[in-house]
Amino acid sequence: MTPTSERAVLHLGGEDPGGFLQGLVSNDISGLSGSGLAERRIVHAALLTPQGKYLSDFFVVAAPDGLWLDAPAAQVADLLKRLTLYRMRKPVTIACADVTVCRGTGPAPDGALPDPRHPAMGWRLYAPGPDAPPVASDDGTDWDALRVAHTIPEAGVELIPEESFILECGFDRLHGVDFRKGCYVGQEVTARMRHKTELRKGLVTVRIDGAAPVGTPITAGGKSIGTLYTQAGDKAIAWLRFDRAERAGGPLMAGAARVQWEPAAAEG
Repeated sequence: MTPTSERAVLHLGGEDPGGFLQGLVSNDISGLSGSGLAERRIVHAALLTPQGKYLSDFFVVAAPDGLWLDAPAAQVADLLKRLTLYRMRKPVTIACADVTVCRGTGPAPDGALPDPRHPAMGWRLYAPGPDAPPVASDDGTDWDALRVAHTIPEAGVELIPEESFILECGFDRLHGVDFRKGCYVGQEVTARMRHKTELRKGLVTVRIDGAAPVGTPITAGGKSIGTLYTQAGDKAIAWLRFDRAERAGGPLMAGAARVQWEPAAAEG
């Protein structure tokens, strides 16, 4: 197993932390407590702005005395601040937790939970306090290659706070949003994008001949039609304006690298 320093954990406790979080995040977490505990232990969800833009995504995990939020370490301070503001007078506690996050793609150890985004992303294991495993050598998984192959965005790379929309980033395909649950922050915009419009832009996996830095504009005929993100071998994640990419009369370019996108192969 491989402990990762890229993640940090918040603990939500007190009276009904699940009810508190249910009204804030994009996915249905009601099954993480009570009678549903045995069936559902981990959920992928996001916190959005009232305008429906991404702030942070995380795994909500059933804990013995509440919930754990497994979040990007770079976002956890802001996430703690925002959740504390939403708490107001509710009898809920929110604090950083001494929990080690491990992940892997080989045989899952006892207590591990499947990554809910995609089976290829393996499992996650949470070890609190003194039960945390010693730091181990990497298990050899090329996580970027897995993300690129399955168009799975990462916080701070493809997922940009206060800019990204989660449906353009594939959260419906990655089990990160529930359209049947009640209201949550940003729900109105997300639902409208789902039911009243056809997505004309979003993340896709493309083929790339060459290399370019993350954030390089993708152009066609000198006009910007998207942005290049994570690359692995001859593939990459890109954000594209689909109609412009389909109408492009010439090659798609990211700097000096040539980009190829096949609309029929796009995941969504």
